[in-house]
Amino acid sequence: MTGPLEGLRVVEVGQALAGPLAGAILADMGAEVVKVEKPEGGDDARGWGPPWGPPLGGDTSLYFHGQNRNKLGVTLDLKAAGDVEALHRLCETADILIQNLRPGVVDELGIGPEAMLERHPRLVYCSIWAFGYEGPMRLAPGFDPLLQAYGAMMSLTGRPEDPPTFCGASINDKATGMFCVIGALAALRQRDRTGRGCLVDTSLFETAVHWVEGPLNAFLADGQVPKRHGTGGAVIVPYQVFDTADRPLCLAAGNDRLWARCARVLGHPEWGTDPRFATGPQRVRNKGELIPLIQATLRERTRAEWLDALATAGVPSGPVNDIAELAATEQLSAVGIVQELPEGGPRVVGLPISFDRKRPLSARRAPKLGEHNGQVLGRP
Repeated sequence: MTGPLEGLRVVEVGQALAGPLAGAILADMGAEVVKVEKPEGGDDARGWGPPWGPPLGGDTSLYFHGQNRNKLGVTLDLKAAGDVEALHRLCETADILIQNLRPGVVDELGIGPEAMLERHPRLVYCSIWAFGYEGPMRLAPGFDPLLQAYGAMMSLTGRPEDPPTFCGASINDKATGMFCVIGALAALRQRDRTGRGCLVDTSLFETAVHWVEGPLNAFLADGQVPKRHGTGGAVIVPYQVFDTADRPLCLAAGNDRLWARCARVLGHPEWGTDPRFATGPQRVRNKGELIPLIQATLRERTRAEWLDALATAGVPSGPVNDIAELAATEQLSAVGIVQELPEGGPRVVGLPISFDRKRPLSARRAPKLGEHNGQVLGRP
């Protein structure tokens, strides 16, 4: 399959997750992505195991495979003037440069945005920061859990009686990589009009703020500090996980019509017209009364029985799967998002986008350290 970004060239000076993920997204959509790593050890994520993935041996993590599929891999010592010049040569034919090195490092190395855009005016230069390019924290390093903490996300995750809780997925890293791609593609569209590239800045901190947009907007409006709601929602009820006679399910009656149906399925149609529960604001206001009533009812039957009844009535609900259960679902198989990388590579999750009902597949496994030095740089 020819990807929609075929003919685009990207240089990724990336490490860990956000920068490499941005490169992987562009590569899966057809761009040629050249990943630049330091000669000694390469991207730190190579060692983020176990598990380890074939066919690169026992020292390359499966994590690295997932974020660096479909790329050409080269090594450059960017502290050496000759290798900085080699990076410039790559950028002479590149459309996008992505970097998420430690804040301040690119300027120390002489490859910051001002220097690069002066020499390569058509380049779209993408910088991924921890805390952003301005402010007292601009040079601070950051990893996803630090930004979940600093960005107030942990304060909103978990039950009210629990301590602040980390979200298991690296949502700031991954969303920042996606925002980087969105910004890069928008900048290319602008270049089509102006003939000039530009600087695109994103950061894990700004992504974290974006995730808590609703609670932050509410606080700015009324001064009330939002609280944790466990598995529930702050402004929709019922919208959470409940126990059944055997296993938990998630129930999401997102409007009054769905709530009335849900009440009938639960065997209490009167709840749909009860003045305490009939409308969304009333259910939120009287959540402390309603949730125990729903919970007590759901404990009377098994999850499978409730899910069947709720689905028949058109009430959104679903099982609470663990990863093994997710992997075994027919839906995961049907959408075809898991792919086996070429050349004996491992199975990894691919791009969550399809074009004309076809999902782009990676043409390459992740590169060995410096594997394409000869092909790209003309040297070992």
